[in-house]
Amino acid sequence: MSGAEPAGRPAGTEPAGLLGTPPPPEDFALRVLRRVGVPPDRFDTYVRLDSPAGDLFVAFSPEYVTGAAPASAGLTAERFEELHRARTGRSAIRGRRPFPGLLTAVRTGRARGLPLDYGPVDDVESRVLQAVRSIPPGQLRPLSWVSREATLEELPSGALVGALARNPLVVLVPCHRVTYEDGAPCDAAYLPETGDRLRAAEGVDMDEVRRWSRSGAVFLGSDTTRIYCHPTCAHARRITPPHRVPFGTAREARQAGYRACKSCRPQPV
Repeated sequence: MSGAEPAGRPAGTEPAGLLGTPPPPEDFALRVLRRVGVPPDRFDTYVRLDSPAGDLFVAFSPEYVTGAAPASAGLTAERFEELHRARTGRSAIRGRRPFPGLLTAVRTGRARGLPLDYGPVDDVESRVLQAVRSIPPGQLRPLSWVSREATLEELPSGALVGALARNPLVVLVPCHRVTYEDGAPCDAAYLPETGDRLRAAEGVDMDEVRRWSRSGAVFLGSDTTRIYCHPTCAHARRITPPHRVPFGTAREARQAGYRACKSCRPQPV
């Protein structure tokens, strides 16, 4: 019948007035959980932030930051949620407000003040992550330094690299500051270009690091202070070229009358 309203609406069609309905806010699910009274310890919140490595997913409870992963290699929000739940047993719900201090920590690379929860890791991995966390921004440390700081000198290097690869708080636990013994970056937890961006943002000159490595210089001494350091130590970077003394081993430095830097704590004799 001409002008009559159809008895039913074809599947998949919507009234014209609903086509422009805006999507729900990003934190809609979080608002619902809070409204119905679900305890905060039953789930974590996460945000997506800008970082020197690109977009970074960061999850947190009311007390701790509980996970972080760069949105590289196609990591989506949905996949981050799945991985977080599989690792921690808690859902990750999208929110808008970051954990206190998180934005500054990501921007500056200084995350040592953030309370972190590594989740279900064993004692070895926890000690490795704690040692890596102590490396200052803009500085690099070899695997042997990490194992010594973690009091795990007998740990095989492969096991140490494996612990870094499982880092649940990438960027916040700065494994991009760890190198192999020859100075090459040990980017076990992410793509090499991600590590390169993070190091560049912190002012690490990898070309200079490679030049020192190729020359066989593991440590750098100052002939004025008689102290030897890791080449990227803040004190080593202040040594002017005429006063730089390279050493291949700590024994060489000690025999030349140099002592280890108390700041970067290079390998003793």
